[in-house]
Amino acid sequence: MHRLTNQVRPYAWGSTAAIPRLLGHEPDGRPHAELWLGAHPGAPSTLRTEDGPVPFDSYIAAGPKEALGEWAVQRFGERLPFLLKVLAAEAPLSLQAHPDAARARAGFDAEESSGIPVDAPHRNYRDPHHKPELVLALEPFEALCGFRAPDDARADLGELDCELARALRRDLTRDTPETALRAALTRLLTLPDPGRERLVGAFVAECEARAAGGAPGPHIGTAIELARRYPGDPGAVAALLLNRITLMPGEALFLPAGNVHAYLRGVAVEVMASSDNVLRAGLTAKHVDPAELLEVVDFSVLPIPYSQPRGTPAQGRSEFRPGVAEFALITAGPGALATELPGDVPTVALVLEGRAELRTGRGMTATLRRGESVFVPAESGGLRIDGEGHLVAATVGDD
Repeated sequence: MHRLTNQVRPYAWGSTAAIPRLLGHEPDGRPHAELWLGAHPGAPSTLRTEDGPVPFDSYIAAGPKEALGEWAVQRFGERLPFLLKVLAAEAPLSLQAHPDAARARAGFDAEESSGIPVDAPHRNYRDPHHKPELVLALEPFEALCGFRAPDDARADLGELDCELARALRRDLTRDTPETALRAALTRLLTLPDPGRERLVGAFVAECEARAAGGAPGPHIGTAIELARRYPGDPGAVAALLLNRITLMPGEALFLPAGNVHAYLRGVAVEVMASSDNVLRAGLTAKHVDPAELLEVVDFSVLPIPYSQPRGTPAQGRSEFRPGVAEFALITAGPGALATELPGDVPTVALVLEGRAELRTGRGMTATLRRGESVFVPAESGGLRIDGEGHLVAATVGDD
């Protein structure tokens, strides 16, 4: 069992206070968007060992079977298959989707063959892995996620009479929900440069005029908010096509490949397959590739993908296992901590509140307080957790 020192990603949309508060640091006025706990080469954690600090990925390379377990090495190779994050959003993230495994491999190989540096700003595929993810709210967490029914989106367009609203209403009357949504999103993301700002601006102006006469509704209100942050960006209008949701603390979403989403604000824990493949189409200053995103999007109208836990917080433990092999998320607390985690698999544990007393099957012990974390290698023989507080742990999922 090794304590971790983790890296913070300073993306512009990040909160200035939430992650410093978790870590016991004074805010310095800069955004702290994501705390990464894992071995992803983009921002690997550091393990404290008897020989001094060691990068997480280097630690695994020195003894993969001891760190990961034989099953995980056979299934995923000599790499930690999951990445745990704390996400703190003070402003909206980009409109995005993630590729499936086949598309990730093909895209990565194509960009490698083209000689595009892996850290190039315009690169889409930074590794050959898919990126399903699960987000667990720690406070009310707002997001756009997946497609709503075309009839609902068309109803929100109401009597808007601008050119873009009329075109979207026509798109949303196509013969099937999938073709209607594909037509509408494709129209928005491929608006030509000449005229795009004019079309989006006129749409937003009409929405603002409508809102001035009364409550605009959550989707129109979100489109207005996004357009004020990103003037002329058609991704703001795309909010009308997506489910607008608020997760309450303890609620979770599972986002499979192809799910279009944008996190809006709030603090949450994320666990995902260890990948940094994000296809963006708007609401960002980063590289966008609408054509590539449209190739991976699932246009199905599906129920909001809430992830239901096994167990309940009232029982002191919940497990989120959405059916992917790379990861599962286990929570203990808030309240009394008295639970065990299995051995023979790698685990990363983080204390969100209070104090946790950890003991491995081989007798190693550690006391963790708020913001502190450990890596428990597969060879440690399981983990006993006691104390009072709130802890989350990422490990491998179901095969």
